Amino acid sequence: MTAPVVDATDLRIWYGTPRGPVRAVDGVSFSVGRGEILGLVGESGCGKSTLGRGLLGLLPEGAKMDGHLGFKGEDLLAMTPKERFQRRGRDLAMIFQEPLTRLNPLMRISEHFVETLRTHHPKMSAAEIENRSLEVLRLIGIPPSRWKSYPHEFSGGMRQRLMIALALVLRPAFVVADEPTTALDVLVEAQIIKILHDLRENFDTSLLLITHNLGIIAEACDRVAVMYAGKIVEIGDARTVFADPKHPYTRELLRSTITLATDGLHSIPGAPPDLVAPPTGCHFHPRCPDAMEVCRLREPAIRARGGGPVMVGSNDVACWAATPEGLTAGETAPLVREELSVADEA
Repeated sequence: MTAPVVDATDLRIWYGTPRGPVRAVDGVSFSVGRGEILGLVGESGCGKSTLGRGLLGLLPEGAKMDGHLGFKGEDLLAMTPKERFQRRGRDLAMIFQEPLTRLNPLMRISEHFVETLRTHHPKMSAAEIENRSLEVLRLIGIPPSRWKSYPHEFSGGMRQRLMIALALVLRPAFVVADEPTTALDVLVEAQIIKILHDLRENFDTSLLLITHNLGIIAEACDRVAVMYAGKIVEIGDARTVFADPKHPYTRELLRSTITLATDGLHSIPGAPPDLVAPPTGCHFHPRCPDAMEVCRLREPAIRARGGGPVMVGSNDVACWAATPEGLTAGETAPLVREELSVADEA
């Protein structure tokens, strides 16, 4: 296998608050190969967007990040802020969630592209800027006649395409796409998925696709990482994980999807934990239907689905029920739960 474009090991991102540090990303490890699309899925508040922003150094004041974050063999976290800034845009890019909050309503589309390219390529001529920009716009299906239009003159789907084009015009090696299909209809979603695949074919771009939509993950991604309470609990080939989920949280997420055969809505009991003081052991154990006594006492390490060592590109899971080898009879006993009143739960 070729060396990964992005390689994260034991990555942690914590926010400082008056109540104490919020462990938004807590010991995450993964890699993304050249031309690979890795999907990142999980409930709201699990740390997906924080992880995506952290990879690009876009965290707010009061956030701290440590661990190892490799990009093409370099450790981004060992660089100075100026060195990381120089790689943002040209090598590392992000497609944001809400186009109207990112596109300046007072600037024409042409001005957005000129500003982007001039910032990173100050010696590029006006003709070169226009040619490169129109080339990317054609790729995503926006005609050159819209070059002088304002953002409000585009539909929601076209504005999302513009966000993709602004990220790609610099030809980065790695792109974080944070909910690129939010609030779009299914036809436009399909168009965005096709564009993401075209990016890989035309530019060999690696992508981290953050979304709640499991259907998009199955359709667009090579691998999927399932995140819960700041940790990756299952990662592997998207089709293998969805066909045979090993972690109870992955299984419950898949049960919550809606199909033509759905006759009732399914939800996961309880609520995501407080990341200032998360539960002991496995963070999912208060909501897990398969919880055992060991789950509340010891945090499971991520292991290969068959119980062997973690290998590059393998399908891995962090769950005692999925890899019970070496546990005692007492540790594998079903977890005895205490009934909470409504007031206590709230």
